[in-house]
Amino acid sequence: MNNKLFVGNLAYQTSDAELQELFAEHGAVNSVQVAKDRETGRSRGFAFVEMGTQSEAEAAIKALNGREVRGRQISVVVSQPKPRTGGGGGGGGRGR
Repeated sequence: MNNKLFVGNLAYQTSDAELQELFAEHGAVNSVQVAKDRETGRSRGFAFVEMGTQSEAEAAIKALNGREVRGRQISVVVSQPKPRTGGGGGGGGRGR
């Protein structure tokens, strides 16, 4: 397990600072990043939080997954690496 957590179902008004404070109750927080729409700058309703250690990440999941924050029941899970999509191998050969 890694220390990076995915936090979903956030109210659009939730800030990085608010999440920092919430997660700091369960250990050291290395970083917080609320995902924002590139064009509007508005929150996309999810964030990534990196905890200091694996045990702190586990404690945050246990304490915060399903907790109500700003009227929404948040989801806190281990962040999975983004799957790599197969990039064009070209396939420029001619069938014989």
